[in-house]
Amino acid sequence: MSTTPDPPLPPLEQVPPQIAAIGDYDAFARDRMSKAVWAWLSGGAADEITLRENAAAFSRLRLQGRVLSDLAGGDTRVSLFGDVLQYPVLLAPIPYHKLVHPHGELGTVLGASALKAGMVVSMQSSVALEDIARVAQTPLWFQLCLQHDRGYVGELLQRVEAAGYRALMVSVDAPVSGVRNREQRAGFALPEEIGAVNLAGMPAIPTQTARAGEASLFDSPLIAAAPTWRDIEWLQSQTSLPVVLKGVMSARDAVRAAETGVSGLVVSNHGGRTLDTLPATIDALPRIAQALNGRLPLLLDGGI
Repeated sequence: MSTTPDPPLPPLEQVPPQIAAIGDYDAFARDRMSKAVWAWLSGGAADEITLRENAAAFSRLRLQGRVLSDLAGGDTRVSLFGDVLQYPVLLAPIPYHKLVHPHGELGTVLGASALKAGMVVSMQSSVALEDIARVAQTPLWFQLCLQHDRGYVGELLQRVEAAGYRALMVSVDAPVSGVRNREQRAGFALPEEIGAVNLAGMPAIPTQTARAGEASLFDSPLIAAAPTWRDIEWLQSQTSLPVVLKGVMSARDAVRAAETGVSGLVVSNHGGRTLDTLPATIDALPRIAQALNGRLPLLLDGGI
């Protein structure tokens, strides 16, 4: 006898009293999504070792308490590229917010504005970058994955600058999508009515069949179009916005980035969603910070 899965519960009208901490939202969110969307949102690459380690590494940290200090005049403000944030938190770039709420990124940016948190808008947002900027009351950055068609990238940069975005966060750790087994098992597919609206009209990468003796990965058009340090230099020549590289996990890469003249770095393993068995970002951070010695602003993503 075949059975059909229970449909997701309706959206909440208000925050339930059972929610006392951020982790309490998980169960309520999971019950209001399809199993496939939840697998896409919460899953990681392969065996999800890095996904789990991101959180586990934070749980191993212990704080050193101090007492009797005079805290008058204290604050958590931080200045980044000319903007002052009330606390050092920006919403990380996540695509397709309409998968989890009909208002999509418009609802997200209203929440970020209300709490005075910065927001990084994904290149693959399900709402146009201009529409998000029109309702934002908080600094916006734009996340960019360099595309094979440089002319299209140039046009996209013009839109980003015209809309008032304050910085570019360039993801450099995902030239190909990660193999996400949990997502595959759940049969996730993007609905026809939801898509990366900012990329409408972008020419597709030419496809070709691998010839005898060619590696399916290293000889693929995707890898041929994958960005290099030369492309980061090109990007800097095309925009006046600060360029922040997201996806740095190596001290050597961090030093190379500083030498290239970028404005900042994000220590990130893509949330454990692209390459499994990478170390936790919080464990990689000290080595990178020591190598840079204050040359660049450092941000952290993953496990928070």
